[in-house]
Amino acid sequence: MNTTSLAQLAAQVRNLLDIEQIKNLKHRYFRCFDMADIAGIAAVLHPAVVLDVNGGIYRFRVEGREKYLDMVREGAHAEMIMQHNGHHPEIDIVSPTQATGVWYLQDSVWEFRRKLRITGAAIYRDRYEKLTGTWLIKHIEFQRIHEIVEPLEQPPNVTFSYLATHAKKLPPGELEAYKKE
Repeated sequence: MNTTSLAQLAAQVRNLLDIEQIKNLKHRYFRCFDMADIAGIAAVLHPAVVLDVNGGIYRFRVEGREKYLDMVREGAHAEMIMQHNGHHPEIDIVSPTQATGVWYLQDSVWEFRRKLRITGAAIYRDRYEKLTGTWLIKHIEFQRIHEIVEPLEQPPNVTFSYLATHAKKLPPGELEAYKKE
């Protein structure tokens, strides 16, 4: 084998390692999001991250890691259960420090405060940047494919919920008002 082919092989291996690191990054993102793990989410986001959500009937944009973390702090609470599954990744390495990714999302949210169950699917289009040797999520574009919102007439019999003991508690009276309705 000559030097050129060894260099090409080394570049291919580097790309494959980068792709695996980005897959792990996104999987960590989903796990930390569902567990309302603010420190974990902060560790996967670029300081200048942008979130652009198009939910079909709603749209919003969040700019900056701190604002993103504030959104999670306010949105994830002890009276909900979340499950976000990202799969079928399509990762492209654009340069040694830039990459893009497309992920298929299936999600389920039980929101006891608002008496709703939300299920759906979406496409994530991400951009990643490698800073000091670590891949971070720099841009997240979320496009809903479908969303089903169903009223919860009665809360299900939840025998365990991680968020119930680890996420923000609602102000006194807010959940009780739901239980009485």
